[in-house]
Amino acid sequence: MSKLSEQDIEKRLLRLPDWEYYDDAIHGEFEFENFKDCFSAMSRIAFECEALNHHPNWTNVYNVLTISLSTHSENGVTAKDFDLANAIEHIVEPEEE
Repeated sequence: MSKLSEQDIEKRLLRLPDWEYYDDAIHGEFEFENFKDCFSAMSRIAFECEALNHHPNWTNVYNVLTISLSTHSENGVTAKDFDLANAIEHIVEPEEE
């Protein structure tokens, strides 16, 4: 998997408004109602990470989850990062039924 150009990254980010690109990674920050909801989302995200064999740098402070995605072997952002970002979006922002 090869590193994406900055132009490709910015184009893909148009579909992920909660994410930003800087420091050779894409970053998202998500606020939940409380710690339990945040930790629950982190647990669900962990299963996606394992399924994709791709793991984020993330931090959690009470009800806020901060995530940074990059592909370390490519020293930057690849399609793999966007696959995981999309999976994360479906977990933290479920579609209205």
